[in-house]
Amino acid sequence: MSVVDEIMEKLEKMTLLEASELVKAIEEKFDVSATPAVAPAAAGPAAAGGEEEEAEQTEFEVVLKEIGGQKLQVIKEVRAILGLGLKEAKGVVDKAPGTLAEDVDKEKANEIKEKLEAVGAKIEIK
Repeated sequence: MSVVDEIMEKLEKMTLLEASELVKAIEEKFDVSATPAVAPAAAGPAAAGGEEEEAEQTEFEVVLKEIGGQKLQVIKEVRAILGLGLKEAKGVVDKAPGTLAEDVDKEKANEIKEKLEAVGAKIEIK
């Protein structure tokens, strides 16, 4: 039996605590780290093609997918959110599905979504 086989056999019989202590002892003795210097990238564009990872999205589009059963309430909310007159807000709602807001931050997009979903509308954030 080789030395590697003997060590593997002993490792299999160790508890997790003993294995953890062994790792610490090896790190100290040989001045190494068991922690990777760089965490492996998640499977995605960088892993697949070696391209740079995409930056986190900072601007969002809020889309009114469905009006729901409370059209008047949706019109009132759209009017308040977008600062439109009644006629303009009705026109926006009547064109559903359609974009309500573009290039808004995540917080604003979620705020719009919460307000409109509270009155029965279906909203999508892209």
